[in-house]
Amino acid sequence: MRAITFDIESISDSVVRGHIDVNEQELIVIAIHDSLTGEYTSYSKEELPKLWPILEHADFLIGFNSDSFDIPLLNRYYPGDLTHMVSLDLLSEVQKVLGRRIRLQSLAEATLGRGKSGDGLKAGVWWREGKQDLVREYCIEDVRLTRELYDYAVKNGKLKYKDLRDKRDIKLDTSAWGQRTSALPAMTHALQL
Repeated sequence: MRAITFDIESISDSVVRGHIDVNEQELIVIAIHDSLTGEYTSYSKEELPKLWPILEHADFLIGFNSDSFDIPLLNRYYPGDLTHMVSLDLLSEVQKVLGRRIRLQSLAEATLGRGKSGDGLKAGVWWREGKQDLVREYCIEDVRLTRELYDYAVKNGKLKYKDLRDKRDIKLDTSAWGQRTSALPAMTHALQL
């Protein structure tokens, strides 16, 4: 089962009351982990044609806040329709159980013992300053955290988060994670839809 864990960094001048409108964002870099190769790679907007064949041959996508941000944003650049691909959004899974959103930072610190390497809002600043390598590294680290959280949840049936001073468990039903929902072959052919 080939899973692509991914994260996107974007840039925009429009933030309304702390809310980022995905339609106002421009993709600057996407980082992935390919379970087939075990490699972490990143792609700028200009390099996206190299990414499409990888996504085309994936069984499913794994992300954090990917249902409402990463997939809709990436879909604006993709010549097919990524919504036809099987995906798992860790944030959505956590929100189903808790009834609220938990930051990646909180989950990573409580579950893995380490947090993010930076701030997503600074990625745009770094990009404008010509620090593209720093943005790529930051994005890859978010993918690494997301992948490790996914693996931890599958192995332990839970994630952890910090609530005030206490660590709490989020029990997750991971039994269907990574399962195909139909008899379709591994190649999604989302591009050809």
